[in-house]
Amino acid sequence: MTEREVRAVFVSGPDSETLESIGRALVDEGFAACVSVIPGITSVYHWEGETRADPEALAIIKTTEDCVHAVRLRVAEMHPYDVPEFIAVEVAEGSPAYLQWVRESVTKGHGDVEA
Repeated sequence: MTEREVRAVFVSGPDSETLESIGRALVDEGFAACVSVIPGITSVYHWEGETRADPEALAIIKTTEDCVHAVRLRVAEMHPYDVPEFIAVEVAEGSPAYLQWVRESVTKGHGDVEA
């Protein structure tokens, strides 16, 4: 059942509204069980030869291993940044009932979006 293992995906963006829109699409389309949007973060990063600090929001997308690729493609399609953050991590442990809910809520699989 490895392909149905739960993943948490981190995506930052310019504001909560942008990430909520992406989150709604992912949930409505069956690629994510839940997307939590955290407003009010500050990202410090190096870009185009300078260090910047910008206000952003952060989305935590709960999905399954077999949907990570499709989620990455969908985020890239909808995200306003040229190089959006996309970091997927394996969920090593969690509430069994919650992890099962995530697995059952993600209705799409890796074959549902073309590479």
